[in-house]
Amino acid sequence: MKDSIRPISISRRNISRRSFACVSTAGLVAIAEKFAHSDDKTQAKDWIDAHVHVWTPDTAKYPISSNFQMIDMQPPSFTADELFAHCRPVGVNRVVLIQMSFYEYDHRYMLDVMAAHPNTFSGVALIDYRADDLVFKMKELAKQGMRGFRLHSQGDAKDWVDHKGMAKLWKTASDEGLAVCPLINPGDIPYVDQLCDRYPTTTVVVDHFARIGVSGQIETNSLKELCRMSRFPNVYVKTSAFYALGKKKPPYDDLGKMIQQVVEAFGPQRLMWASDCPYQVQGEHSYAASIELIRDRLDFLSVSDKQWMLRDTAAKVFFHS
Repeated sequence: MKDSIRPISISRRNISRRSFACVSTAGLVAIAEKFAHSDDKTQAKDWIDAHVHVWTPDTAKYPISSNFQMIDMQPPSFTADELFAHCRPVGVNRVVLIQMSFYEYDHRYMLDVMAAHPNTFSGVALIDYRADDLVFKMKELAKQGMRGFRLHSQGDAKDWVDHKGMAKLWKTASDEGLAVCPLINPGDIPYVDQLCDRYPTTTVVVDHFARIGVSGQIETNSLKELCRMSRFPNVYVKTSAFYALGKKKPPYDDLGKMIQQVVEAFGPQRLMWASDCPYQVQGEHSYAASIELIRDRLDFLSVSDKQWMLRDTAAKVFFHS
């Protein structure tokens, strides 16, 4: 997608007294919902950021995996306080933390952050679906506040479909009311689709539009495949990581058409906004620019749509509220 798109708008022409009298009550309600909150951005809404990573430079207390080096920790630090400096000024008061790869399956730092800030964070853990004690680990992490389990596709998503460990993971997630959160590339969508078909009662949250647009172009066929997954009522999508998709330049208007298609397919009740911090606050990108795309720049979204995408969907899935 080479050209940015302009937000789709409804005409705001003045309505005469005569024409006003002809407008139905239902029409007035729709108009009121669409435009009555023009100052929404100045009001605190208790928004939820559905995808943030945190880590600390204190590697003595919280050592990173031997598969990573200190140089991999860029930025060197992104703690809860550093996050709050970005998110709280724009009304984001709750956050879903995603286990950082640096720590692999050692969740101590994220759990300590969650414990230090009650009612602020929910968590998504990393899990090894090949582990013999997979089910036990899932249940233990759930007791500590984890509401989902992230899967990293590293070219092996095709193998997920028939793996016995993956079957245990999806079934246990369903039984325990937990989410499976695949980080996949566009080419992996058909394999996750097969798993959703096989385990239709499992809640699935696809990260970052399945990375559609990471190449710089919005892949039309991949977007159709993603939208086709909307036939599964328990599949959700994170509208997130705008810094990494399409033109990769704020204010990210070029992503509007993709977002609109996903909204039309899934409905706002199955979409959740997320920043993917700290990567969203690097270079020319900013936290404000990420939330503003959903909050202010897409006129096809109603006030209700925004409330679902910026708060209510994530509250339902990750905070069980």
